[in-house]
Amino acid sequence: MGMLKEFKEFAMRGNVIDLAVGVVIGGAFGKIVTSLVNDVIMPPIGLLTGGVDFSDLKLVLKAADNSDPAHKVAEVAINYGTFVNTLIQFLIVAFAIFMVVKAINRLSRKQEEAAPPAAPPADVVLLTEIRDLLKDRPQG
Repeated sequence: MGMLKEFKEFAMRGNVIDLAVGVVIGGAFGKIVTSLVNDVIMPPIGLLTGGVDFSDLKLVLKAADNSDPAHKVAEVAINYGTFVNTLIQFLIVAFAIFMVVKAINRLSRKQEEAAPPAAPPADVVLLTEIRDLLKDRPQG
């Protein structure tokens, strides 16, 4: 039972739960970006390029052969159009994350600037008072 207790402590740490939330939100964000690229960005790009759908672009190395039903040969192709779509999705995700991190950094800088300076520790205050008392004492 010791291992089960240790696993429970590990799983209930804040970092693990934060990571789980991040993974779930990241998965949902990935779906949003995929839809954005496939349904919003790529159609106008395809229109500008003469109706080319990037996901259909490929370099056929060996064409499919279905002439003999007993020995069908599948097409061998490099699907570079799918790669282009994935690359565009990556760039959008990277830019979105960059903007989020930039906004967080800006907010944290504003909070640091707005925060009053921290009060010195009690021992420093006491030593400062002693120094000031000794300075005011007549020499002699």
